Amino acid sequence: MDLSSAYGYRLDWIISFVAVAREGGFSAAARAQFRSQPQVSSHVSELERVLGAKLFDRSVHPATLTPEGRALLPHAEEILARLDVFAEVVTQTGGEIRGEVRVGMYPSAAAYLYPALVRRLQRDTPGATAVLREGDTLALESLLVNGDIDVAVRPVLPLVRDDRMEHRRLWREPLVAVFPAGHPLTVSPVTLAQLAELSLITIGDPAGGTRQFETNLAFAEAGVQPHIVHQTNQPQTLASLVRAGLGIGVTNMLAMTTANCDGLILVSISTSSLERHVAVWWRADRAPSAATGHVRDVIAGLDPPELSPAGRKGGLPQTQGFNRE
Repeated sequence: MDLSSAYGYRLDWIISFVAVAREGGFSAAARAQFRSQPQVSSHVSELERVLGAKLFDRSVHPATLTPEGRALLPHAEEILARLDVFAEVVTQTGGEIRGEVRVGMYPSAAAYLYPALVRRLQRDTPGATAVLREGDTLALESLLVNGDIDVAVRPVLPLVRDDRMEHRRLWREPLVAVFPAGHPLTVSPVTLAQLAELSLITIGDPAGGTRQFETNLAFAEAGVQPHIVHQTNQPQTLASLVRAGLGIGVTNMLAMTTANCDGLILVSISTSSLERHVAVWWRADRAPSAATGHVRDVIAGLDPPELSPAGRKGGLPQTQGFNRE
């Protein structure tokens, strides 16, 4: 490497370029970086001048990345990610792992997993800390791709769209039906065909388009068309809607163990073999810092949730972990 070539670039140019791309415009980037918009614009213009290429199309509002800008962005992000590793290496003392890791989780996984993660880090590596950012499944994917979080815990479905993301599976759990107490179908396991005749409340996001959650695929595999009246990614909202008589819930079992299920009965779905598979995710194209790699390994080593069928209708199966070889 010709080290003298690095003198032609300034770090704040690269920071401003990445900020404009992430925030969706020069004004938003200036606010996020606590800088003036002219300063951010100047940084990007200087970078474009040195590179000899336009990185943003300023003829539209907000400005969008040009093909050259899209090609450069992952490399600019990698430079900034390497700086995190650089800073962490020099702040470690006696081999101690230090650093703050941004961990994204969806609500029911956070309720179960995050307290265990924090306790394990405090006990074994107090120099490494985790900062929680909760979001639904699709939001976590975007946060990880954009570099707003370092690690994500999210289901395998819907399938991710970015091939730079890799994962390691943590546990699998069944889908369950959620009925109000006293409903006639709570006396035995229920079939998907029976559920399809009812008004249903499911996990998912109407704005997710054609991306398939576990519930969608379960009904599709059974060859029946469900009547879905509400969708939510919040377990407590699903429980409240069922309790209010607005439909029957279909969701993953862990979600309901983290919600207030007073007045509700969980019933196994006898005709569905489809399960929710939960994994820890990261960007494979970015070198993880020591702290990020450590937190990822700690998450993978935590015990999966134990969802006992005791006291629940329908003989619900227990959640299982994966082989962690």
